[in-house]
Amino acid sequence: MGYAADSEYLLTIIVPLYNEEGNLPRLAKVLSDYLTQTPYKVKVLFVNDGSTDNSAKALSQFCIENDAFSFIQFKKNCGLSTALKAGIDQVETKYTGYIDADLQTSPYDFDLLMEHIESYDLVTGVRVGRKDGIVKRISSRMANAIRRSVTHDGVADTGCPLKVIHTNTARTVPFFNGMHRFLPALVQLGGGKVKEVPVRHFERLAGKSNFHLWNRLIGPAVDLVAFGWMRKRTIRYEIANKG
Repeated sequence: MGYAADSEYLLTIIVPLYNEEGNLPRLAKVLSDYLTQTPYKVKVLFVNDGSTDNSAKALSQFCIENDAFSFIQFKKNCGLSTALKAGIDQVETKYTGYIDADLQTSPYDFDLLMEHIESYDLVTGVRVGRKDGIVKRISSRMANAIRRSVTHDGVADTGCPLKVIHTNTARTVPFFNGMHRFLPALVQLGGGKVKEVPVRHFERLAGKSNFHLWNRLIGPAVDLVAFGWMRKRTIRYEIANKG
């Protein structure tokens, strides 16, 4: 399935969010400012993953105020992988970006990723000088080390919430719960090329992190078994000759 070409815009940034009411005014302001300063023509798609606070009301207002903003609303919370999948299904631009709503990465660093996207299928950030707490940093390192031992994707920071991917490539990736942790490996599994680019990292200033032990270590371990099964059974072949 190809993307429906959007003649006006080049990149759509997907912003999944869940109960980010306290962070949304700042998020909308930062994204609005970025859209006026980037050399690329960019639009933003918020995916409200069944928030139970006033996020939906705030999003409606922000999208009225900015023509480059739009949103979709889930009936119930479905998780990050589903939110990304739903966003990708809506994208009509050549490239798809992804950033978390917590603004621990900066949308301005999308410009660094866009410099390389024509030569790669996926360009992903690698967070420099992480501002997370010690427990989150240690568990992230452990999870990345375990994941690389199975995926062999060579990616140092697969969990970085700042990515740009060709929309056509994104639509060929097999989606399942937890797949957001394996996006670089899944792109490589389909024969795509991946590049990491250093990006900045910041403290969370508002809202509440959804981080806990299950979604950092135990849950990904279960998903890793599924990915290992998929990797071993992926069909690969090269045609030597045709008559």
